[in-house]
Amino acid sequence: MTGSLAPTFDKTRSTARFFGAMSRRVAAARRETTVAVAALVMIAVHLLDDSYVQPEPGTTAADHLASGLVPLAALLAFASAYPRLRAGLRAAIAIPLGVLGIVAGVGEAGYYTLQVGPSGDDYTGLLTIPAGLLLVGIGATTLWTTRRRDDRLHRRYPRRLLLTAAAVVGGYIVLFPLALSYVFTHSARAAVPPAQLGAAHQDVSCTTSDGLTLRGWYVPAKNHAAVIAAPGRAGSQKQARMLVRHGYGVLLFDRRGEGESDGDPNAFGWAADKDLNAAVAFLQHRSDVDRNRIGGIGLSVGGETLLQTAAESDGLKAVVADGAGSRSLREDLARAGSNKWGEIPTSLVITAGTMLFSNQAAPPNLKNLVGRIAPRPVFFIYGQHDQDNVRELTPGYYANAGEPKAIWEVAGASHTGAIDTQPREYERRVIAFFDRALLGADASAIAGAHTPENPPTGVGSPGFRVGAGAARLGRSIGQAERKRVNP
Repeated sequence: MTGSLAPTFDKTRSTARFFGAMSRRVAAARRETTVAVAALVMIAVHLLDDSYVQPEPGTTAADHLASGLVPLAALLAFASAYPRLRAGLRAAIAIPLGVLGIVAGVGEAGYYTLQVGPSGDDYTGLLTIPAGLLLVGIGATTLWTTRRRDDRLHRRYPRRLLLTAAAVVGGYIVLFPLALSYVFTHSARAAVPPAQLGAAHQDVSCTTSDGLTLRGWYVPAKNHAAVIAAPGRAGSQKQARMLVRHGYGVLLFDRRGEGESDGDPNAFGWAADKDLNAAVAFLQHRSDVDRNRIGGIGLSVGGETLLQTAAESDGLKAVVADGAGSRSLREDLARAGSNKWGEIPTSLVITAGTMLFSNQAAPPNLKNLVGRIAPRPVFFIYGQHDQDNVRELTPGYYANAGEPKAIWEVAGASHTGAIDTQPREYERRVIAFFDRALLGADASAIAGAHTPENPPTGVGSPGFRVGAGAARLGRSIGQAERKRVNP
């Protein structure tokens, strides 16, 4: 009797264990789904808060349609489909989203909290950090607990190695650049630096064509000429002090989304032409400035945006672009040489991400714009050890620019480091350039390009070279500008 009942008892116990295991798996899946969806909701709440509830000063919800709705739609789609997705796919989506959540929290809310203290949407932004950690943890746990162990070893480990390699490549080419594009469009210098301009300054403001208020400093002119130093109030103070010593009025201001200015940040300066046009208009209405004696000196992205502004309007009468390089895929594709091809994939993602998160298209290729600046003079400066994109693009900008023009490759200098590497020569050449362009002083070929200490050099050689027309700069600039002012 007992023997006949044993198989039935064992079968019943096996069935109970089976259903018990199934029940535990279902409960675990429900807990995983609940935690994952909660994390996704926390990130979505910050997106809503950042884009629509508490947007940056001077902006409205309508300015953030793409940057808010597209990520929200992606989060909603993933949350609704989560329970039905295979484990591997769930993890493959959850981990990148978690990383982006962490980057958004640290790069935006965390940064501003450390710099000036939390405010506005920083509180919901800080929540994206634990939310991102949860998603990464869930994804990693899912990958580990659902890994295949029923295949042969000679297939298992090569497959895992290939999957790991694909994840690393995908992270480098897609995830990392996308995260950077978010930070570049959501974070900027938070505080106003101390003013060290070498003279008393005025606190001023100007209004852009899209209604943003930009705040900055202005040192009044002593020679009726003024120069905009860009970008921002931090990195260009050395150039500002140099110009002030020679009597120039100097305007420095926080870019949109930076310091005390309104608007959304954009590290590439995609909308900075509007800021610069507002700065030019401000100077044109100053009683101490002749409206035909306004120039600009820009470092890195400041030089790039000054070139665009000068090409698209005539308010700037002379431009010095120090370290102008690439600001999107457009310029990267125009770079000389073959070094660019390794960076094109990441540039593509950064450009696409910046377009999404900034709600605007990439600006025109500078190589196609610089020719419009003539007959106003432009002076290109870059370092011998500059960034690759700057060294490969600046000679091309020079070649496409019209006369009068000049270019100087500064021996031993890094990116925007010419003023530190050769401070006296930098001051001599830049001041002579502005003196001739804005004041009409005698500075043949822009600060004596042909001297025993500084002979003219060929393309690509450290030194200074000028275009064919720059040797006649003493005549051409004044004549061209008089024709433009008095047609």
